[in-house]
This record gives sequence, structure tokens and C-alpha cells, in this order.
Amino acid sequence: MAYRRTENVVRRLAAREETILDAAMAAAAEGGMGAVQIAPVAQRAGIAAGTVYRYFPAKTDLVAEMVAAVSARETAAMRAAAQAAPGPLSALAAAVVTFAARALRNRRLAWAVIAEPVDAQVDAVRLDYRKSLIAEIEALINAAIAGGHLPEQDSSLAAPAIVGALLEGLIGPLAPEMSEDPAQERQAVQGITLLALRALGVVDARARGLVMQTELPPEDDAA
Repeated sequence: MAYRRTENVVRRLAAREETILDAAMAAAAEGGMGAVQIAPVAQRAGIAAGTVYRYFPAKTDLVAEMVAAVSARETAAMRAAAQAAPGPLSALAAAVVTFAARALRNRRLAWAVIAEPVDAQVDAVRLDYRKSLIAEIEALINAAIAGGHLPEQDSSLAAPAIVGALLEGLIGPLAPEMSEDPAQERQAVQGITLLALRALGVVDARARGLVMQTELPPEDDAA
């Protein structure tokens, strides 16, 4: 019986931590990193500020854990989309489309957890996120090269370049303004994916075919 109680406590603590992180993500999605403050996050989560401090002793701890949670979720989504694809090039296209669509649907949060100016401690965690995105793309590029679907190239250079294009083209401060029109979203995601495939050496007709056959993730499947 004692073991079961302990298990229930662990489950309850984990659920509360997840609630806090969800509240922090919602705050960042609305107001960027500056909106992630202990008291407002606690209020949004429906708990006392002191409770948040028991999980996260400082704001930087909360922000760092939030970034890590988003990183894990987004890289998992990319990996799942790639694994469901029928071949190496389709897997690469699916991963790019998945990241692009999810980031575009929640641009403020995506920018906050990847590149919005913050302190050095948090920026170190965000660098890990960018590295994880690059690692996913690099592995897919290598698989496509090994299968003879892409020309030989240095994937350690190509992958960061593709991730940089995704970030600057879709969510960075120089990215074009986007409405909530699904057609515009689809056009933007397909355009950036086509750019990535062409840059990697996929001939235009093949690249267009891959883009057109790759479905965007569902509307509720976003960052």
C-alpha cells in the first residue's frame, strides 16, 4: 500500500510540474520570454507562487525547463513524421514540413524558445534545442545521401543552413507577416520546404512532388 501511495504522489507531482510548464508556454506564446514570470505563471496554472518556487527556485530554472520541454516535444514530432514517411527523401520533407507548420502556427512561442534575446543561462539551453533540430535534419540528409537520393555533400554544413532558413524565413524578425489563413500557411510551409529540398540538390520536379504529397500536421498539433 505504501508503494502505491508513493507512486500516486510521484504521478501527482509530475502532473503539477507539467501544468506549470504548460502555463509558462502559454505565457510565452502570448508575450514572449518577458511574460514568463513566476507570479503570472502561477496564477495561470491555478496554484500559489510558492508552489512554483518549490519546483523552480528561480525564473531562469522555469524558463530553461520550458525550453527543454518544447525542444523534446518538437524534435519528437519531427522524428515521428520522418519515421512515418515511405522513403528517405519523403522523411526529410516530412520533418521540414512538420517543424515549419508547428512553428508557424505558434510563432511567438517558437521565437521565444529558439532565438529571442535572454540571459546566458537560458541561451545555453536554447542552443541545445537548435543543436537537436540540426541533428535531426543532419541524420535525415545522411540517410538520403546513403540511399543515393541526394548528391554527396557536407551534411554538417547543410543541416545548420536548412535550420537557419526555417527560422529566419518563418519566425524571425525579418520573416514576412502571416495571417491565420490556412491557405497562406500551407503556401509558406510548402515554399520553405521546396527551398530546403532544392538547396540540398533535389531536382525541381522531384522537390515539387515531394512537397505536394507531404501533408501538414493537424491544426491542433502545434508548438
